[in-house]
Amino acid sequence: MKIIYMGTPDFAVPALKALANSEHEVCAVFTQPDKPRGRKMIMTPPDVKVCAEKLNIPVYQPETFKDGKPLEIINKYNPDVIVVAAYGKILPKSVLDSAKYGCINLHGSLLPKYRGASPIQQSVLNGDRETGVTAMQMDVGLDTGDILKVVKTEIGVNETSGELFDRLSLMGGELILDTLSALEKGEITPIKQDESLATHTSKIDKSLCPIDFTKSAFEVHNKIRGLNPWPIATTEINGKKIKVHSSLLCEKSGKAGTVISTKPLIVACGEKSVELCEIQPEGKKKMTAEAFLAGHRLSVGDVIGLSLIHISEPTRHAQIS
Repeated sequence: MKIIYMGTPDFAVPALKALANSEHEVCAVFTQPDKPRGRKMIMTPPDVKVCAEKLNIPVYQPETFKDGKPLEIINKYNPDVIVVAAYGKILPKSVLDSAKYGCINLHGSLLPKYRGASPIQQSVLNGDRETGVTAMQMDVGLDTGDILKVVKTEIGVNETSGELFDRLSLMGGELILDTLSALEKGEITPIKQDESLATHTSKIDKSLCPIDFTKSAFEVHNKIRGLNPWPIATTEINGKKIKVHSSLLCEKSGKAGTVISTKPLIVACGEKSVELCEIQPEGKKKMTAEAFLAGHRLSVGDVIGLSLIHISEPTRHAQIS
């Protein structure tokens, strides 16, 4: 097949590589425009653009599809199919209908669950035991098209969003090859999504970072691994902001937010507790909890994340409606 590929972040790179190394022809790549990144705001190309240039595939970075110019480019190549993975732009119907097999999207969830911007992170944040990648026939809705093929995987109890992200991206590369092969052979029967089971996700932002230790250990642990590698869960120790990169579930109990062990560092939650494994003081590099405690005084019975606990527990002066 002649393929136009549309994608932007590193999640979309394995599928592009898989297609480029297959019997198919990737004739062009569409990706988001370069954007400033880092403290110095250096203009940086998307991961997909870097990959495409290494593969000597023409790259296009339209700001918009509204002026019709991208469609002119697509029509010039006359593709059999357009493959989309985390592109980040809404495609008009004229583009969706421009190829023989239309547009096929690789989505990092088991649709109709977790439509939208953050399906992988939400599956970890919610403590799901299973997820996968769905190859979907795109329509004008947001992740609402017919399901073509699905691949599933278990989520590890300590697996972070970043680790799951990497695994699903590789699975997506295998899935798209299987999907295109089945399409060519006429072996796919599209399945309509059950709208009654649909859930939606929004973008992850830093407002989610603060840890509330009055939640169960399961919820706290899922937040820590779900927000890794970005934006990273946070708490307070001795009034200083601390990023928490990793944790483990523990059976010990105590008053929420209270340190119940320092070797290892275990903090009680609303139900059971978590061991804080890797933490990062503000302005410092990531380190083990053991290394942190070597230079910071923290004792059994001390309370961390104090402000969060005060927020969670109404005082006698609070008006309760």
